[in-house]
Amino acid sequence: MKRAGIALVLAGLAVVGAAGCEAGKSTSSGTTTTAKPVLWNPCTEIPDALLTEVGVDPATEEKGVAGVPQSGWEICGWEGPNYSLTVYTTSKKVEEFEQKPGNVDFRDVTIAGRSGREFRVAGASKHLDCDVVFPSSQGVVQLQVLGSPLIDDLEDPCTTLATVGEVLVPTFPK
Repeated sequence: MKRAGIALVLAGLAVVGAAGCEAGKSTSSGTTTTAKPVLWNPCTEIPDALLTEVGVDPATEEKGVAGVPQSGWEICGWEGPNYSLTVYTTSKKVEEFEQKPGNVDFRDVTIAGRSGREFRVAGASKHLDCDVVFPSSQGVVQLQVLGSPLIDDLEDPCTTLATVGEVLVPTFPK
């Protein structure tokens, strides 16, 4: 779990704070609410059988960043022998990820028939990390693969992400 915790902390740093505060919404009575929409929850919506199929252990599930919930996000991560996998949902937009300093190497990808924007996070673990954000009606769903730094000759994490995505992306909300 220590590796998953480290991976989730790194992942959290990559996404938490991708954008500023959300604006309140006016109701018909003229009052303002700041109620956030209910986000799709990867911890409850991705079946264990699919997690096993992609090579992570459902029993290693960790919610939030190192177990700490993040406001405006649903985050769930799992560990496998070669990589950790994290799925995030937020009401933020793809453009906010593109504008965040440290998110680099953006390119268009299609995984399981769905268009997304692949990127990496600059820094020491850049060669171990790959992320894709998929637009959804709620904002985005982000899929992240973080390779183990303990494994030599590890497959490129973006190649692993594409393979994992073929199985998991069909479960993501549109």
